[in-house]
Amino acid sequence: MTRSFPLPRACPFAPPAEYERMREEAPLVRAAAPGGNVWLVTRHAEAQQVLCDPRISTDPTTPGHPLARSSEHPLSEEERRERERLRAGQFIDMDPPEHDVYRRMLIPEFSVRRVREMRPGIQEVVDGLIDDMLKQGSPADLVEAFGLAVPSLVICRLLGVPYADRDFFQSRTRRMIGTNVEESEDGMLAAAEMWDYLDGLVAEAEREPADNLVGRLVATRRKAGALSHDALVGMTFLLLVAGHETTGNMIPLGVHTLLRAPGQLAALRAAPDGWPDAVEELLRYHSIVDWVAFDRVATEDMEIGGQVVRAGEGMFVLGASANRDPRVFDRPDELDLRRGARNHVAFGYGVHQCLGQNLARAELEIAYRTLFERLPGLRVVGDDEELSFKYDNLVFGLHALPVAW
Repeated sequence: MTRSFPLPRACPFAPPAEYERMREEAPLVRAAAPGGNVWLVTRHAEAQQVLCDPRISTDPTTPGHPLARSSEHPLSEEERRERERLRAGQFIDMDPPEHDVYRRMLIPEFSVRRVREMRPGIQEVVDGLIDDMLKQGSPADLVEAFGLAVPSLVICRLLGVPYADRDFFQSRTRRMIGTNVEESEDGMLAAAEMWDYLDGLVAEAEREPADNLVGRLVATRRKAGALSHDALVGMTFLLLVAGHETTGNMIPLGVHTLLRAPGQLAALRAAPDGWPDAVEELLRYHSIVDWVAFDRVATEDMEIGGQVVRAGEGMFVLGASANRDPRVFDRPDELDLRRGARNHVAFGYGVHQCLGQNLARAELEIAYRTLFERLPGLRVVGDDEELSFKYDNLVFGLHALPVAW
């Protein structure tokens, strides 16, 4: 049987019900996606295999890729140049060795040591936002006032966005992640405005590099001729989108989930050294990106989980299914904040594993811990049935989360 894909979520605390049935049926199942038939990778072991196999491409221009653009309307030379300009530096859609060149430039900026140095700044951002919430009083929308703001302000510091520009920066990022950008005129406009802003930020750093991520890349790579202007703009745009949308959605969704597990939350408050494990479990449990960014295509014939996959056949790795695989996780549908599930694939796997995962972990840990320490009476206003979840968005989360304290 060929299923339709993608499958929408219907529950805030579980992936689509069909995932379990497919996972038990086979590690790879056939599905009909908008661009044609694809393989869906349902199990953890095969997910890891696909995500790290060099014979499998993530480049959407590779023939057979599930997101490959139709060639029915050939691009003009001007359109082709513009597309290449916007693709520059977007290494998430590149294969090695091109991918590795850009990734190596950024690895030092997201190392465990560098993120440890950033933690006081993250703490300052989180405390400042909670101070603002306390001043304005409850109720408040945790998505708007806190969830989206934390990663936005952290990346402002990382990229060297001037304080005076932060309102612009935050408003554009909120508009970009509040909708499916590809389907929203407002989202596309916000993305274009952000791209133009980052173009100017890079140009300013080229004139006078400061001690921030953009300035350091200008000083070490740009001036040496190893990085073009457009590629640096593309890299910063990718960091903004990839890091902001995921963390901005995970913070309020995780808070809501923790409030629904009062016993486990009380244990965390009593033993705060358990927060890192809690973050890993929340990432596994929700798997909010699911198959997004896990689109692949085989470049030669191979066998995966006993299934022959031909060259040119596209596939999607179902992260939310792999992270509920009972072959790897005991009682996978239960939330266990002491699980310490660091073998999840919420950040991907292999050479394309999320570059900013150390930063994301730090942001989530500090945000959750500080919020519940400083607002011990935090509670959701209204019933779960009244909440609006992002069932139609590529990255799952909440549209709003009204809270009081």
